Amino acid sequence: MKLFDVYPLYNTTPVKGEDLYIYDDQGIKYLDLYGGHAVISIGHSHPHYVKMISDQVQALGFYSNAVQNPLQQELADKLGAISGCDDYNLFLCNSGAEANENALKLASFVTGKSRVIAFENGFHGRTSAAVAATDNKSINAPLNNQHDVSFLPLNQLHSLDYELVKGDVCAVIIEPIQGVGGLDEPTTEFLQGAQELCKKHGVLFILDEVQSGYGRSGKFFAFQHHNIKPDIISMAKGMGNGFPIGGILVHPSIEAKYGMLGTTFGGNHLACAAGIAVLDVIKEQNLMHHAQEISAYFTAQVKSIPQVKQIKGRGLMAGLEFDFEVGELRKKLIYEKRIFTGGSSNKKLLRILPPLTIQKEHIDVFIGALKEALEEI
Repeated sequence: MKLFDVYPLYNTTPVKGEDLYIYDDQGIKYLDLYGGHAVISIGHSHPHYVKMISDQVQALGFYSNAVQNPLQQELADKLGAISGCDDYNLFLCNSGAEANENALKLASFVTGKSRVIAFENGFHGRTSAAVAATDNKSINAPLNNQHDVSFLPLNQLHSLDYELVKGDVCAVIIEPIQGVGGLDEPTTEFLQGAQELCKKHGVLFILDEVQSGYGRSGKFFAFQHHNIKPDIISMAKGMGNGFPIGGILVHPSIEAKYGMLGTTFGGNHLACAAGIAVLDVIKEQNLMHHAQEISAYFTAQVKSIPQVKQIKGRGLMAGLEFDFEVGELRKKLIYEKRIFTGGSSNKKLLRILPPLTIQKEHIDVFIGALKEALEEI
């Protein structure tokens, strides 16, 4: 049997990971500054993470949500404490797309409406409603196009007000830092204004923190830089450090009813063990503050590279924008300098999404390699 060929692949086969480094099947060592799309939050094979998962799978790897699972409440308690969102309610699922799918479904349930407002260059996943709210026609099939979604420019409150007045919108969904779209951000003024407009018109305000959450921006959630309180917060990537887990935080004003959301695998014992381990390490190693410190150092070092035209993003969700497309630069970095980086829909942007355990010496290695690569291309 062949694999369904939907991924263009780099010619490298990782077989082992250790903190910031991965090793391929030829024994070659790579510096991982991409974390598999911002998934690796506490470093590859962190000892506490490995022990938590190993111990749990030996005891009980899975049972469904038809029974009590105290690990879910432990995860909820630790998540509420570290995020400052302890008044929200947690629903667990398996991925970022699934988190956004449930967020949009819940908004439609609550409001009785169906139209969604999303934003240009936004990305929210590849499932039915999540991909319909993603600004990329090439990954939307006719089935997805049946959803009623309107795309607006970032930071135009008058455009948002014009749409919400029509009275048919269930949700406004937005990334506080765009991931795939290229690290553009809504302003504080826009986010606060959007929240007020949503309240005024009875629309649920959804913050997609799938990539920007879990300490990556220097705060637990990136929306916390803007003094807002969303109705629903979606999260996933850094949540399990590679183990499939996602979730939504639901404002206490939204009432749960049996059957309105559900999942077979979401919140299983093994997933919860992974999620608890991640929260333990973020707290014990003070990784949110660390992300701020490393971000400041990274920014200072990058300023020594004249080819970088703009530094985008926050914390350890960073983008370096050039005046040329970076495809060849990324290949040179991975094949010659042995460094993983990322791209985006902005072909001139190099995305940097390292594990939050990154140190200054890793930044120094990258800066030196980037300077060499820029001289060579």
